[in-house]
Amino acid sequence: MESDTGTNRTTLNDFILLGLVESEELQSVVFVIFLFAYLVTVGGNLSILAAIMAEPKLHTPMYFFLGNLSALDVGCITVTVPPMLDRLLSHKRTISYDACLSQLFFFHLLGGMDCILLTAMAYDRFLAICRPLTYSTRMSQEVQRILVAVSWACAFTNALTHTIALSTLNFCGPNEVNHFYCDLPQLFQLSCSSTQLNELLLFALGFLMAGTPVVLIITSYIHVAAAVLRIRSVEGRKKAFSTCGSHLTVVCLFYGTGIFNYMRLGSEEASDKDKGVGVFNTVINPMLNPLIYSLRNPDVKGALWKVLVRRPILT
Repeated sequence: MESDTGTNRTTLNDFILLGLVESEELQSVVFVIFLFAYLVTVGGNLSILAAIMAEPKLHTPMYFFLGNLSALDVGCITVTVPPMLDRLLSHKRTISYDACLSQLFFFHLLGGMDCILLTAMAYDRFLAICRPLTYSTRMSQEVQRILVAVSWACAFTNALTHTIALSTLNFCGPNEVNHFYCDLPQLFQLSCSSTQLNELLLFALGFLMAGTPVVLIITSYIHVAAAVLRIRSVEGRKKAFSTCGSHLTVVCLFYGTGIFNYMRLGSEEASDKDKGVGVFNTVINPMLNPLIYSLRNPDVKGALWKVLVRRPILT
């Protein structure tokens, strides 16, 4: 520890991440499970990305955004799981102060990007179903790139703001983080200075980065549902809804766990529920997304088959 100089600098050089379990026997089981989950998630999302790049039929705005989402999922699980596996393997639970802040920055960068990208995907479905005649001009390649660039800019600003705000807090001990990665709610509980402004900042930026996208997504799908219900053909309705069902499932999983995690800052102690939500956010969601988007999508399944087996799917 460093001595307190009276400035807003931390007096801790590192934190101790308590992880998911304490027993060494269970740690071995957790290592195997999470290593398998990591390999499956990275393999699945990179396969989706490769299929989108290799199949000309998938060179559309919807799959452009899906490819970006797959890349984000790889990044999200890589920020949290490999460091945890390294600690399990080395039996060292410490993480330096700088590494903790870096992990927090990249976690919120990728999470914020997810929020806005899911909104862009909802907007794409709105234009495709409700404005089909102008879809190609309103969702041109230039517009797609602008939407992704704006998403990165907003997510970067959000993550940097939280990281700088956290760096102004004093951490005088204890230094045990009851989680398997560094995140704001758990670090707030360890600060020996007031976190009121940080919590207000989290709620304010949370409303901008998550609340506003949720409103836009709901509005888009209200218009989509109204347009689909006007389709007379049952087959047409089914096809229209099928293109939106996967996205809606991902949105519900992502925002459901996110709201649970960050709207509970009044709790004094981090519980096992917080760890469970963390596992869902960082491992299960990225692992499920390739399955959600491919199981009910014949175009993606066909492209995946071509990439993995190197021959066209039989129809």
